[in-house]
Amino acid sequence: PISMPGKILKVNATAGAAVKKGDVLVVLEAMKMENEICAPQDGTIATVECAAGDSVESGALLATLN
Repeated sequence: PISMPGKILKVNATAGAAVKKGDVLVVLEAMKMENEICAPQDGTIATVECAAGDSVESGALLATLN
């Protein structure tokens, strides 16, 4: 989960893609800093809930893993 409102700069995640722990799924800009949101574990991306350019609030769901 993110800790502050921000804007999605880039989405690397696509539904159905296999990811490894630490892979960058989303790049989020908050307080003029770029934050990489990484996969917390190995898995397959089930859903992507954001797109580049979206504004998101703290705690927003960005993607889910199987």
